[in-house]
This record gives sequence, C-alpha cells and structure tokens, in this order.
Amino acid sequence: MSPDERDAALDEALERLPQYPASLALKRRLRDAMPARPPRRPWRQRLRVLVPALAIAASVVALAPLAWDRLMVRPDRERAARLVAEAVNDHVRVLISQQPLEVKSSDSHQVRPWFAGRVDFAPAVRFGGDAEFPLQGGAVGYFIDRKAAVLVYGHRLHTISLLVFPAEGLAWPRRGVTPVGGVEAYAGATRGFNVLLWREGDLGYALVSDAEPGSLHTLALRLVPAS
Repeated sequence: MSPDERDAALDEALERLPQYPASLALKRRLRDAMPARPPRRPWRQRLRVLVPALAIAASVVALAPLAWDRLMVRPDRERAARLVAEAVNDHVRVLISQQPLEVKSSDSHQVRPWFAGRVDFAPAVRFGGDAEFPLQGGAVGYFIDRKAAVLVYGHRLHTISLLVFPAEGLAWPRRGVTPVGGVEAYAGATRGFNVLLWREGDLGYALVSDAEPGSLHTLALRLVPAS
C-alpha cells in the first residue's frame, strides 16, 4: 500500500469514530495556552497619541527655514559684511592719509613694478587706467591681517581704491554673488561707500568708492577676465 493510500484509509477510519464535544475544562485549557492578543486602543486614545506627533512634525517643518537662516544664511551674510567693512576702512585710510599715494603715476608699468619687494605676492592687475578711470598711483596697505597692494583710480570727482591681497584663509561669501565678466562678485555697501568683492585664483580684489555701484561694475569689467 502506498503512503497516499494509507493516509486515505486513516482518514476514513477517523471519520467512523464517534465524535464528542470538548469539555468546558478542555476549552479553558486551550484558551489559556493560546497567546493573548493585545487589546485594541480606542480611537480617542490613538488620537491622543497621534496629535502630539503631528504637532512635533509641524513644528519641525515651521522651524526649518529659521534653522537654515541661522546655520547657513546668517553666517555667510556676516562673513560678507566683515569683508565689506574692512574694504571700506582701508579705503577711508587712503582718503584721510596725508600721503595716500606712495608712488604717484598714471603709468601702470611704473606702478605695478613698484610693489615688488614691498608685498609678498605679485598683484595681477589687467587695467592700467584710461580717460574714464585714470590711474593715479599706488600704496601698500593692509586687508584684515595681510598686506595689500592698493591702486587708486579717479572717476570724475570720486576716488576709487582697488585692494589686491592674498585670498587664502578668508571666508568668502557664497550667496548673493553675481557674474561680473568671468568672476563671481559680491556687491555690498556700508557708511555711504559701495564695495565690489571677488576672488581670482590666489588673489582677492575689492573695489571701493562713494561712486555709484554702476561705475564700480564698469571698472570691474576692465579688471576681471572676460567671461
């Protein structure tokens, strides 16, 4: 007899046996042996748990812009403000100095070589002045904690300072920059002076004047590489 035939014969024999209902004691033992199901929480109780969770999630969403501003936007804005304020301070020192120009010349071929040995970098300046922005001369200054080459241009009745300094180690703004020629520049203003900041390789540049921002932009286009 095959296994299937034995199983069929056993099922037939079990069906012929008399069947009796389980006793109450057996039912209780079976019930106690089964794992207990956790009671379902009433919907009001579940709601009391869900509402605080939703409130926390809503608070996180509402506070996200504030956190972004405090952690990312505000520090960047403060770094930019520091650079702008320093550039204006350096420009004011040029204006109030009894001898603002240590080398007086409208010839860039005389002004730029003058910086050799006076600053520990080569100030790369592409524009040597023209009738609209005549070069007046240069001097050695400081930008925060480093020496800077200061070139002074004229524009109508305005004085424009170009500060050239090593850029490494300075926190440059990443937001609020706009393309000017082939560089990304940051425009700022404080104390009635306008400032245009940009970085090109290892050098940083700052144009400062009480001239209108458009004039600084025009001069910057002659100083930066073409886009």
